Amino acid sequence: MSGGTFHVHGPHDHEVEHQGQSGDQFAGRLAVMTAILATLGAVFSYQGSAEQNAALLAKNEQAIKRTEASDQWNFYQAKSSKQNLAELALALTTGEPAENYRKEVARYKAEKEEIMPKARALETAADEAGKRSDAAMHVHHRWAQATTMMQIAISLAAITLLTRKRWLQYVAYGTGAAGVVVAGLALAHI
Repeated sequence: MSGGTFHVHGPHDHEVEHQGQSGDQFAGRLAVMTAILATLGAVFSYQGSAEQNAALLAKNEQAIKRTEASDQWNFYQAKSSKQNLAELALALTTGEPAENYRKEVARYKAEKEEIMPKARALETAADEAGKRSDAAMHVHHRWAQATTMMQIAISLAAITLLTRKRWLQYVAYGTGAAGVVVAGLALAHI
């Protein structure tokens, strides 16, 4: 009826009303704990994503530095080839042409001396970026483990609410606490 006070509801509605009015502290505590676990899980998930992004950026930097180092070593090799050709020409000539080739050999040696440190510095930078990427991925895995533990704890809390088993409630809390410990390890970069 649209305007009257007559109201009919099904058995599920009746049970929901009954639970809401009963002041069930067990369900209330589990609901609060589930909300806390979900919030922590969201924070851990965000942190894991941030670490993964940092790892990918460092890996990208590593690839760029490796390419730049390779370019420098190729440049070095080209100068070495030109130096070798100039040395060969020097050995085959005399007089003024030989003096020109001697100058070219000296120039190529000097240019190679400038190129080598740049190439080595780029290799070092690439290695450092690789180490940063590896460290960030390790931390990302810790955050992912912590997030997974929070999700398991939430699932256990839901099962606890359905089965009303106290021991399962403690398992859910313990799993959530373990997730917090793993998140602490991630925060400490361990």
